Amino acid sequence: MKFEEAVKYYSFILTEGSVVERIRRSLNFKLDEHIANSALIYNPGSKTYLEIIYRQYLNIGQKHNLPMIILTPTWRANKERLIKTGFAGRNVNRDNFLFLDEIRKSYGEYAEKVFIGGLIGCKGDAYNPDEALSREDAEEFHSYQLRTLANAGVDFLIASTLPAVSEAEGIAEAMSKTGLPYILSFIIRVNSNLLDGTPLIKVINKIDSSFIPDPTCYMVNCIHPTIFQTAIENNPQLIKRVWGIQANTSCKSPEELDGAGELDAEEPEIFANELYNLHSKFGIKILGGCCGTDERHIEQLAIKSLQLSLDEEKY
Repeated sequence: MKFEEAVKYYSFILTEGSVVERIRRSLNFKLDEHIANSALIYNPGSKTYLEIIYRQYLNIGQKHNLPMIILTPTWRANKERLIKTGFAGRNVNRDNFLFLDEIRKSYGEYAEKVFIGGLIGCKGDAYNPDEALSREDAEEFHSYQLRTLANAGVDFLIASTLPAVSEAEGIAEAMSKTGLPYILSFIIRVNSNLLDGTPLIKVINKIDSSFIPDPTCYMVNCIHPTIFQTAIENNPQLIKRVWGIQANTSCKSPEELDGAGELDAEEPEIFANELYNLHSKFGIKILGGCCGTDERHIEQLAIKSLQLSLDEEKY
């Protein structure tokens, strides 16, 4: 089954929890100052550690037989940043996809339920919309990385932690030209506005009407589930196009979280219950974690999906 068919077919799709934040807080491995965790695959020790993290998430999906999304560790591997590193001569985006694809293939029959997204991020600080590119500049800037990921063989493209409409439009334009399905994922506030102040529903309507094909769906990430719930309650029309969340375990604002020295995390069971509420009340189907999460949070989320199946069998 192709990714776009799977997103429409399945009612519950598990995705990974935190990857880069777990490594950032590890004492054993250091992230590259320019491309973050994208460089880890070139060191045997850090590659093994990265594989362990992905397998923790995939093992949970396999255990509960849930469709699973994993994302290439390429959020910062854009062309400009690659030039600043010692990896400019390597095809970092392709190599990271091949790293994940090799892991996926090791899961046998279950691998057919695993979908790999080619991940990119905004050029600047995701918490600072003032650094966002214009639509035109964003289309040009992100095209190289998106084409590279598409050519590598990812199942779909995704841009995460987007704070501003202008750069999102340029990314959507570049993604639409690759021929692959794609998703845009935003940081929003409790009023459902992006960090640049634009209402998310306005962004969705503008992008949907501007590009062919339009996004498969939209997501939010790097926010607490209760923030998303309030945003939906105030703007119910969002659920027509926003189908997923990778949630933080902290309800603090982006400004409070940015550069925080200590991890603000809630218990896995509480986190899973909050995400389950989004699924049961609003039909949000792509569910996973962002800052503060690890395999324990994703395990509890998978257990909640089993509860959903048992509840459905009663009726």
